[in-house]
Amino acid sequence: MKCPRCQNEMIIDSHRKIPLNMCYHCGYIEGRSVHIERGNVTNFAHCKSLNINELASFMAEGLGMDREEIILWLQAECEY
Repeated sequence: MKCPRCQNEMIIDSHRKIPLNMCYHCGYIEGRSVHIERGNVTNFAHCKSLNINELASFMAEGLGMDREEIILWLQAECEY
């Protein structure tokens, strides 16, 4: 299924009571309304709005790194 906001593939998020399709690139969750973003959004502002899984996917795609390595690094940084 394609995301209605950014047109990337959505992934089923099974960590919820009811599994929903979710886009890890823009944070859209199935069933939410699509808000039209006005103006430019910087990468930093975009990263601040993501959870750890979305941030890891966003960084892995941009840096060409393994998503699991980024998650381990982020979790180690959050422990401090």
